Amino acid sequence: MSGGVTFIDPMAPRPYTGLPGDLAGLGGTEMTLVRICEALSRRLPITVRQSARPGSVISSAGVRYEGFDPKRPLPERPAAIIVVNSWKVAAKVARLHPGTRIILWLHGFPGRHNRGLATAMAGAGIEIVCVSASHARWLRDFCGAEEQRIRHLHNPIAEALAPDGTPRDPNLLLFASSPHKGLDQVFRRFETLRTRLPDLRLAVADPGYLAWPTGPVPEGVIPIGRLGQAALIRWMRRALCLFYPQDRFAETFGLVIAEANAVGCPALLHRGLGANDEVASCPSQCIDTTDPAAIAARIAEWRAAPDHRPLAQARPEFRLSRVVEDWAALLGAAPADAPELERLSD
Repeated sequence: MSGGVTFIDPMAPRPYTGLPGDLAGLGGTEMTLVRICEALSRRLPITVRQSARPGSVISSAGVRYEGFDPKRPLPERPAAIIVVNSWKVAAKVARLHPGTRIILWLHGFPGRHNRGLATAMAGAGIEIVCVSASHARWLRDFCGAEEQRIRHLHNPIAEALAPDGTPRDPNLLLFASSPHKGLDQVFRRFETLRTRLPDLRLAVADPGYLAWPTGPVPEGVIPIGRLGQAALIRWMRRALCLFYPQDRFAETFGLVIAEANAVGCPALLHRGLGANDEVASCPSQCIDTTDPAAIAARIAEWRAAPDHRPLAQARPEFRLSRVVEDWAALLGAAPADAPELERLSD
């Protein structure tokens, strides 16, 4: 592949790079994009364009970050353009760049008002990359056909994530997601669980990018706010489990689940919801979380045997090195010169 690749993020609330502290308060989509782009930049010229960036140009770890104007063609001539999440922007970009390979990288589930996605993408010859197999299956059903241009590439976890012998607190549970991802249900189910196991505590880490009503906060909840990646991993190492017993918000991937499992922390998840069963490293992590007795039984089982190996472990297909190879194959990139993939571990 002779040209470079341009990633376009038209939806992030503010500009970001991979520089220390730049991803604070943003979500897994932005972190994933930076990790992938920094790794690919060792093989290809990579530009990241952001609608929220006000004209400034910053280079970090081989990636060039610039602004984006959807009404104008890009000044560079990339061999491929990857648009994050917005199919309407992808369609506009395709019209401005005839003959250029366009990929829509979806991290969420399009709503019903986006039924035009399938026709627009097929008509413009735009490929779609989802973040899990279950996400891709859902999108094919949404599009109403076995769309051959839809594939999936997992979100990556850091290479070095592994158990380190930190003692687990059998009374500490952890919720580490934005509150709109079912925290109101999690609170109510924790409250019910605590009537059986009153010593339990629930630490709640909130990335802080979205305020959301969650109802009354039960006793035993410890708000720990917004954490950097390294601090969050330390909580995962200490917690008995990632406590996520909600059945309304479907994850397209669930990066926090994969990361928790990689350091030996299981996740209590609702069976059959989104990508839960695909991402959890052991089927026993997925139960019917509408059943209070099932939640209590699983927590009691884990408290009795807090060393969770091999219940929770890293899935090799989620490692950054493997995911970058999948992206390189998709883009036709040359092999890497060296395996330096770890700059964003903190």
